[in-house]
Amino acid sequence: MARRRANGEGVLRQRADGKWEARLTHIDPDTGRRQTLSFYATTAKEAAAKRKNAKERLDAGAPPRDATRTVGDWLAHWRITTLAASDRKQSTRDLYATLCRTHLEPEPFGATRLDRLRPSDIEALILWLRRRSLSDSTVRSIYTVLRSALDGAVRDQLMARNPAASVRRPGVQRREARYLTGADVVAVLKEAETSRYYPPLALIASTGLRRGEVLGLTWERVDLEAGTLRVVATLNRVGNRLVLSEPKTDRARRNVPISPEMVAMLKKHRIAQKEERLKAGNQWHHSDLVFTTEFGTPVEPRNLLRVIESAAAKAELDDVDVHTLRHSAAMAWLEGGVHIKAVADLLGHSSVAITGDVYGHSTDDIARGAVDFLSKSLGL
Repeated sequence: MARRRANGEGVLRQRADGKWEARLTHIDPDTGRRQTLSFYATTAKEAAAKRKNAKERLDAGAPPRDATRTVGDWLAHWRITTLAASDRKQSTRDLYATLCRTHLEPEPFGATRLDRLRPSDIEALILWLRRRSLSDSTVRSIYTVLRSALDGAVRDQLMARNPAASVRRPGVQRREARYLTGADVVAVLKEAETSRYYPPLALIASTGLRRGEVLGLTWERVDLEAGTLRVVATLNRVGNRLVLSEPKTDRARRNVPISPEMVAMLKKHRIAQKEERLKAGNQWHHSDLVFTTEFGTPVEPRNLLRVIESAAAKAELDDVDVHTLRHSAAMAWLEGGVHIKAVADLLGHSSVAITGDVYGHSTDDIARGAVDFLSKSLGL
């Protein structure tokens, strides 16, 4: 039994096995040829609904059906093509590839077919990741990778829409930055004074620079006469290599003043570096980096971490890393009355909002001082 078709639609008929078949004829935009698609269901209404949905997708420029390949198969393809060809930083590409291989491509999630992937499947994935005690930032990054990869599937017409776009991006609970008092910073640096990596740690403590920014600093960007330095690069480990790359944001590229004490320290450090270069002879690697190994090669970032952790332990302080020195500088500025906009500029934050979120809390003494000052000014 067949029913009369509407204009532009194919036949709607019941087959010998009792199932209903709805056909739709369209012109393939890639080949220019006429194609007939069939949709099957147990009722005529359901078959017609499937055909209607396919026609609406075609009218919107989407594929009539989502692809049946698995999510894992598509992600593996996306990882070695679209992701590899993107203009993201190499460290970001490596991170995304690792998250993709580790958390998204394996079963059971990776075994889901693209045409059966629903927003609820992605929400279930997020819950599963959280149950594995992954950090909030890691869960958010995994979601970001998945959404980007599925955007690629939509672009390649494997899907009509991205189900991840209907899922709210996982939140990250902000934690107050761990920081030290001025006396504790001095105590830690005192314990690290005999290490060859004391100068970069002291520079971080006095300027709030990031570890990678200090290790990526070149003499060309240091003006000892003017007492300034310019941040234009960052050094990070990417896989088995140390890589110099540009900062993530324009605001991270900045001029930073340095104190007379830091100028004196850097002058002394430069003399010592020249002596090491003469001693190394042909083994010296000419990189112009301010902080290097004894052979002029870039410093492994983890070496600074080892030194600061050892120094903190000797100073009987817990939970201290290199970034703690940066946080401590920021809090010292804010507690000293430096305007938050100036602090954001010194830290290279992309917005003042970030500075406020991370360092916006006040100590009890500052809060009481502010209240007392206002009361006196009002005569209360």
